[in-house]
Amino acid sequence: MSLSSSSCWLFFLIIIFHLVSTSANNGCYTSIISFGDSLADTGNLKQLASIYHRSFPYFRPPYGETFFGRPTGRCSNGRLIIDFLAESLGLPLVPPYVGGDTRRMDDGVNYAVAGATALGSRFLEGRGVYNSVTNASLGVQIGWFKQSMSSFCATASGCKDFIGRSLILVGEIGGNDYNHPLILGKSIEEVESYVPFVVSTIVLAINDLINLGAKTLVIPGNLPIGCSAAYLTIYYGSDIKEYDNTTGCLIRLNKFAEYHNELLQRELNRIQDINPNVHIIYADYYNAAMQFYVSPSKYGFKNGVLKACCGGEGPFNCNPSVACANPSYMVCAQPDTYANWDGMHLTEAAYKLIYKSVFEGSCSIPRFNSLCPSLTLHKRDYGAF
Repeated sequence: MSLSSSSCWLFFLIIIFHLVSTSANNGCYTSIISFGDSLADTGNLKQLASIYHRSFPYFRPPYGETFFGRPTGRCSNGRLIIDFLAESLGLPLVPPYVGGDTRRMDDGVNYAVAGATALGSRFLEGRGVYNSVTNASLGVQIGWFKQSMSSFCATASGCKDFIGRSLILVGEIGGNDYNHPLILGKSIEEVESYVPFVVSTIVLAINDLINLGAKTLVIPGNLPIGCSAAYLTIYYGSDIKEYDNTTGCLIRLNKFAEYHNELLQRELNRIQDINPNVHIIYADYYNAAMQFYVSPSKYGFKNGVLKACCGGEGPFNCNPSVACANPSYMVCAQPDTYANWDGMHLTEAAYKLIYKSVFEGSCSIPRFNSLCPSLTLHKRDYGAF
């Protein structure tokens, strides 16, 4: 090889090294760290239940049948939003923290637990609300993360670097703070008073993660719960049965979800102003989902978006006494033509559409950049509240 040829190769290697180094320094995601509830849980509740010898329907067929061919602990027939996100970033599916080997989780780790709340048990139990599923609140999950950090990194600076290059998902979380009391029969007005406390708890977690070195955080809002087959069944025939003429969803419950989302967005805007070098992204799950509630056939849901694919009888194929995977349940033949899976959770097809709208489309503020988010951030306008 001639001297000039050797110089060219050396120059080429220097350029490649510079591009890789610059990519990492600009915050390109090398792992996913996730917190939340059943919308993101990839198996933590299943592992916790095995430890405490408990069982939930989510751990039995037909859960997981569409993609995995077996129940994995995901509350759906297949993949979740976090799974599609990992695939798009070229990362492995994010493994659950509980029961996993954190030394092998350099590509990501998931602390989300199905049934988890943002608020701790003391707040909810003080109002007569007891979580029969798990006590793994958002604060508990953050605690797990701190305990396991030494598995990812050996020094404080190394930990900050690892976290700074990770995509942090904080939620969706908060939905169960409302689901548990509403299902128990608490009034919407009472549960609405929890919203500022829920949002404040999420804000505390975000600030904690930023202090630990997080540079890119995605914080999803609440889904339009008034379109949930579970709530449509619970409130069927009640005195709040005011339905949206376009979607058939319960107006009062959707306004409740909008209130949570507006309060959350306002706080995210404040956090962004205080931390200009951090990339704060609001994931608008609400409007991403509303697209298929407004136009089901456009998105391939020929069997509808309000009826559950798996469950019991009733106007919405949802019966509290015949839950999906319980004895005498029924499951549809084509889950991809339904948006709702089991009454409370969505199908893989619905989660895929939400993923595409948020992470590839316009349902995020600011727009999500799957490669390297710019560190020159602009103030977002969430609108007046």
